[in-house]
Amino acid sequence: MAKLGIPAFELLRKKEKEFKELGFSAETPESEVIAAIVANPGLLNRPIVVVGNSAVVARPIEKALELIGNLELIGKR
Repeated sequence: MAKLGIPAFELLRKKEKEFKELGFSAETPESEVIAAIVANPGLLNRPIVVVGNSAVVARPIEKALELIGNLELIGKR
């Protein structure tokens, strides 16, 4: 989450049945959201691509390709 720079709530798949059942909101404590993701991995919006100190939720896939492309540009310097 630190590499993504977003709160845990933003990682949730909000259309999932479990999300609706839990009744989470943006004000739900991070610890509760993280515990719910651990207990119900289907709640996690994925894939998450990590490159070095950067990360993106790769939806759409172009976000991951952009991150990888930026890495290639850095390597050419």
